[in-house]
Amino acid sequence: QVQLQESGPGLVEPSQTLSLTCTVSGGSITTNPYYWNWIRQPPGKALEWIGYITYSGNTYYNPSLKSRTSISRDTSKNQFTLQLSSVTPEDRAMYYCAREDARVGVRTLDAWGQGTLVTVSS
Repeated sequence: QVQLQESGPGLVEPSQTLSLTCTVSGGSITTNPYYWNWIRQPPGKALEWIGYITYSGNTYYNPSLKSRTSISRDTSKNQFTLQLSSVTPEDRAMYYCAREDARVGVRTLDAWGQGTLVTVSS
């Protein structure tokens, strides 16, 4: 059974870059048909999709965050990483990594990490 675990600093200063890593076990991030997502939830607000990296390494981002977002991967470590630049206090949220089954007609987030809280403050 695949497991995902987020890691990274819980506190980031304003204007700096938030960097989180998701370590995947029990399955390879290069396996078709899976996409590897980053999703966040600010306190008291709805889930917000940030972006994903596909099994082949292609990336797609939420247009509202695209200019600040980069998702990359290290296949040797079976990890994928989120970088969000120029953060503000509005980027404070619980950040989740999740696996998506991207088969046509399925498109389901079928595995999630436990989440990590990131606060933006000086």
